[in-house]
Amino acid sequence: MSENKEELKEEQINQEEVEQNVETQEVNEEASEPKELTLEEKVAELEAKLKESEDKYFRVHADFENIKKRLEKEKYQAIDYASEKFAKDLLAPIDTLEMALAAEEAAKEVPAEELLAKLKEGVELTIKNFYTAFEKHDISIVETEGEFDPNFHNAVMQVDSAEHEDGQIVQALQKGYLFKDRLLRPAMVSICKK
Repeated sequence: MSENKEELKEEQINQEEVEQNVETQEVNEEASEPKELTLEEKVAELEAKLKESEDKYFRVHADFENIKKRLEKEKYQAIDYASEKFAKDLLAPIDTLEMALAAEEAAKEVPAEELLAKLKEGVELTIKNFYTAFEKHDISIVETEGEFDPNFHNAVMQVDSAEHEDGQIVQALQKGYLFKDRLLRPAMVSICKK
């Protein structure tokens, strides 16, 4: 009998273990299966996702508009101040002219010939300063030697000249200037007419 009791106890223990395993397995299966959401819960979840997406969209759009406005402002500032370097380079010639005028005031007792020579030197220095500024900013003089070109020259008169061929430039009356490859002002010239 004692053996039967032991066998019965073993059977009960085995049966309890099986029942516990089954219960554990059922609990695990319930936990692994997604819980069915009600229709209202699904709608609420989708509305939250939509609101989040709209918020992201509005933030990105606002950032884009701010960048666009900043770039527009920077573009107009660049246009407004594009001539700043050139303007600074023109300060040297104006300073030279002002010094020439100041020197004339201080040199009242200087003989006229000496004063004239100093003024001429000051004007030459000023012109040199202008050409230095022009060269720095790619401004060049239109060539007036050789054949007349209506793209760069403005013929204001025709003259007879035995030394020049028909249509050649005889004399430059006013210099013309180019900015890079763009004409700022055509050269005023006289051309030979035979």
